[in-house]
Amino acid sequence: MSRWQRFKYSRVGYASLWIFMILFGLSMGAELIANDKPLVVRYEGNFYFPIAKNQAETVFGGDFSTPTDFLDPDIRHNITSNGNWAIYPPIHYSYETLNYFSQAPNPAPPSLENWLGTDDRGRDVLARLIYGFRLSILFGLALTIVGVTVGIITGSLMGFFGGKFDLVSQRIIEIWSAMPELYLLIIFASIFNPSISLLIILLAAFGWMGLSDYVRAEFFRNRALEYVRAARALGLTNVQIMWRHILPNSLTPVITFLPFRMSAAILSLTSLDFLGLGVPPGTPSLGELLSQGKGNLDAWWISLSTFVVLVATLLLLTFMGEALRDAFDSRKSGVMSGGRS
Repeated sequence: MSRWQRFKYSRVGYASLWIFMILFGLSMGAELIANDKPLVVRYEGNFYFPIAKNQAETVFGGDFSTPTDFLDPDIRHNITSNGNWAIYPPIHYSYETLNYFSQAPNPAPPSLENWLGTDDRGRDVLARLIYGFRLSILFGLALTIVGVTVGIITGSLMGFFGGKFDLVSQRIIEIWSAMPELYLLIIFASIFNPSISLLIILLAAFGWMGLSDYVRAEFFRNRALEYVRAARALGLTNVQIMWRHILPNSLTPVITFLPFRMSAAILSLTSLDFLGLGVPPGTPSLGELLSQGKGNLDAWWISLSTFVVLVATLLLLTFMGEALRDAFDSRKSGVMSGGRS
């Protein structure tokens, strides 16, 4: 049975993969789902696409030449009367849109206008959850790719060459891992302006060490096998042996740990945002919403909805990781094959 078939054998992990991909795909089109601008407007015989280019208010019968506020009741009346029409996204708010026309004080409870209510600044919670979910997944992917790349390179070099190179590298890693990561993040956050790229660099500087140990062990084991000796006898260089022969046979721990690495990255971003050390102010993030929920305990809809999204995301990644681990475990292949027969 192939590894993909063994992965599909785990119904929970396979279903989690599909659910995760659907949710991630929808979040990538967040601008088409949650936006304060219509997708298409037909006004006085002309078609406009405000989601791509926002026209001045005077185009739609307004009084000012500023960008159009499509939440303005007068503008809405103009583009929905006299044969004019507009197609709006399902959620009429973007992550930064303030609901100035809310009848309740902010944070406002869930309503037909704001399905999951608003935060303490009047921004739609559901819109911020959609954009925050996308940011968390993209951040987790970026941090995982960078950390895995660095971990594979360092682990493969230590495992392949061994000797003094491996000994010195291990001592350097021990010193580097003893550095207080949180204190360094606080120091850099006070020196530099907060940004996604800075967070990825700082977290990736510490996130590669655990994976490098597994890759190092795999290279240690595989470099003494017969196919490596045969490749040396054929005159292949060290780089060719590592890239063509040893690395493909050492990727099992890397692949099985990918979902768990993403979970750790999402938790790190959420924790730092909760402490105010993460993304720039105003950026939609799950940690910022949790912080708002802590500051507004009476607004239960903020913390509850964010908690559900965060837990569901981590559960999906965990189920996918367990299914991947079982798929790459050759000891279970016979049991799975027998169960299908």
